[in-house]
Amino acid sequence: MSIEPAEHIKSISEYYFSVKLAEVARMNAEGKNVISLAVGAPDRMPSQLTIETLCLSAQRPDVHAYQPYTGIPELRKAYAGWYKRFFNVDLSVDEVLPLIGSKEGILHISMTFLNVGDGVLVPNPGYPTYRSVSNLLRAKVIEYDLLEDDGWYPDFDALEKMDLSGVKLMWVNYPNMPTGAKGSTELFEKLVAFGKKHEIIICHDNPYSFILNDKPMSILSVPGAKDICIELNSLSKSHNMSGWRMGMLSSNAQFVKWVLKAKSNIDSGQFKPMQLATVAALSNSDEWHTDMNRIYAERRVWAEKIMDLLNCRYDKSQVGLFVWGKLPDEISGSEEFINDILYKANVFITPGFIFGSNGERFIRISLGSSVDLIKEAYRRIENKIKTEN
Repeated sequence: MSIEPAEHIKSISEYYFSVKLAEVARMNAEGKNVISLAVGAPDRMPSQLTIETLCLSAQRPDVHAYQPYTGIPELRKAYAGWYKRFFNVDLSVDEVLPLIGSKEGILHISMTFLNVGDGVLVPNPGYPTYRSVSNLLRAKVIEYDLLEDDGWYPDFDALEKMDLSGVKLMWVNYPNMPTGAKGSTELFEKLVAFGKKHEIIICHDNPYSFILNDKPMSILSVPGAKDICIELNSLSKSHNMSGWRMGMLSSNAQFVKWVLKAKSNIDSGQFKPMQLATVAALSNSDEWHTDMNRIYAERRVWAEKIMDLLNCRYDKSQVGLFVWGKLPDEISGSEEFINDILYKANVFITPGFIFGSNGERFIRISLGSSVDLIKEAYRRIENKIKTEN
């Protein structure tokens, strides 16, 4: 047949985890019982109040119809209150747009602002979806380096020397995934100033603020940031709701209206009981978040032990859901390294190359599995090493 997919589909690959997890599933079907320390998916449940609210509201007869494209008013108000409580950012309900997960927001923002051929500044290393969505829309991907020596922060001198003509968007992400680097007020101020100077919309992807991080921050806390910034946030990591696909974006009311224009032509909103349950989740106590971080801290100890076992170097000041480690000098690349562990120890760790060329010398371990599983992964890798020696 002569039928071919569109050129923008040819320009992207199937998501790495989509392919690799299918391979892991085949291994498990063969009885390998692979331990996955790769994907950043929390294994704990949402708060009890969140679950109860979902169950009770789903029994009501008046909640099963289509909902407003902007989300129910209670949810937008709750998101605004959440931003005030934890980020000290004032948002009106017109500056908030609920999303079916923040990953969806990457597409909607890109569809809203990018014409074919427009430039997009994408971090290297960075979340692969920034690049793939830009390619889908036939935008021009322009990488900017994040380097270990710079603390995984953008080099603004290097950015100023780049040809920025035609650049419309810049993707940033702090606490950073995959490196775990924290954001800072100084960094956010520089980003806002850079965006305003060059009329580049700064898109800040912010789903990791609450995990092993004692100071949640929003780029919107910088005075004037709403004029040029859009922030994505999500309950997937922070509230153990990854499968729920509950996220949001915030910015000035005009940007939100423009994004809604795209979004309203694609989906028909979210199930009302899930929205009501999300309102409940946003009221989780400080103690609930503290308890979750106590669990993650215990897991991190064993993830770091695995890094030590593999002779990988890592920064103990990292925050977020992962541990990012640099491979020993004698290792040629991350893909071969993690495949060796997968096939010989039945443990799946993320190779850094999937995040860009600057991640090639690194690996990433997720804290989304129990301490017992991480300990068992340690034991398997230790046995592999002993056998080989």
